[in-house]
Amino acid sequence: MFNCIFWRPYIFALNLIVFCLLSSYGQNNDRVITTGVPFLLITPDARAAGMGDVGVATSPDAYAQQWNPAKYPFAFFDKGVGVSYTPYLSKLVNDIFLGNITYFKKIGERGAWASSLKYFSLGDIQFNEINYGTIVNQSLERPNELTLDLSYSLKLSNQFAMAVAGRYIRSDLKISSDLDAASANTLGVDLAAYYFSEPQKVGNSEMQFRSGFNISNVGPRLVYDIGGQKNFLPTNLKIGTGFDWLFEKNTSLGINLEFNKLLVPSPVEQVSENGSLIYAQPDVNFLRGLLTSFNDAQDGFSEEIKEITWAVGVEYQIQNVFAFRTGYFNESQEKGSRRYLTFGAGLPINQMQVDISYLFSTSTVRSPLENTLRFSLSFDLSAGIVLPEDE
Repeated sequence: MFNCIFWRPYIFALNLIVFCLLSSYGQNNDRVITTGVPFLLITPDARAAGMGDVGVATSPDAYAQQWNPAKYPFAFFDKGVGVSYTPYLSKLVNDIFLGNITYFKKIGERGAWASSLKYFSLGDIQFNEINYGTIVNQSLERPNELTLDLSYSLKLSNQFAMAVAGRYIRSDLKISSDLDAASANTLGVDLAAYYFSEPQKVGNSEMQFRSGFNISNVGPRLVYDIGGQKNFLPTNLKIGTGFDWLFEKNTSLGINLEFNKLLVPSPVEQVSENGSLIYAQPDVNFLRGLLTSFNDAQDGFSEEIKEITWAVGVEYQIQNVFAFRTGYFNESQEKGSRRYLTFGAGLPINQMQVDISYLFSTSTVRSPLENTLRFSLSFDLSAGIVLPEDE
């Protein structure tokens, strides 16, 4: 639990926003792209987390809503649910976390719909108002942010599907003693596509190829009534590819490669009110920010390339009874310096899948999730509850 002392309640909310941004992007760098509600970029499931945070073109699972909802028509069961809990900054506090629940259901042979709820709690904050060295008022707050979304996906051919998703986003960083404060609310839209080939003979084995993209969180900026602050949504472009090498006895090796770029304005040099030079994002609407995000970096193309992160993930499944995973994530040092190695494992138990992951930073900037053991569960609901037969 944090114990914060501020002269004015609204200062706390602004500091809290900065805290979220810096926790997500790793370091306070003038050239780092910042957004509101950065928790939307936190990986909720341990399977993707164990493979370096890749997921846009991996094989389908219950958590495709986060990565690429167009994967759902290719899911291996008709309906399912995923539940996960991710502790954040667990080495410092014990009450900051991301909770996620996702449900999907196929519609006939071609379609599917899915919904998910994400809740990000910033923990209990004790607020002390001081007047001439004496505490005159105390309150305990729990700022939080959440999203609720719904997607629909459709197979356009036997190997290709597309999906759209709508998302309600709420950021409640206010302090109750500030009567004029209100939650910031907005809407976001995703557009995704996924290709999953039929098995193809390669030597003595078979291979399945996968690729996909997802443009997520396209929507108006969050507007906080405190000072009229506006924050871009973490509009993000994911592009990935991969393949599964299928061996005998239900054993396979999957290799995945993914690239990500935030589609929001890059910080550029500007003159502040006091005449000094600072780096700040231009005050433009979200559509203009999206369309210009590929060529607005002050240092040109070389800086645009630095804004692209890449990750590689590997998954080895042994006879569909155990999965071992590893991956690596890389970001430019000038754009956040997030670099880490991940490991993970998965174990099916009847109609339940248990996944775990672990992260090691390879950068001087430590990840908020470093040395955190993460678990997630997914359930196959298509067969119902199977009871043992009487002898």
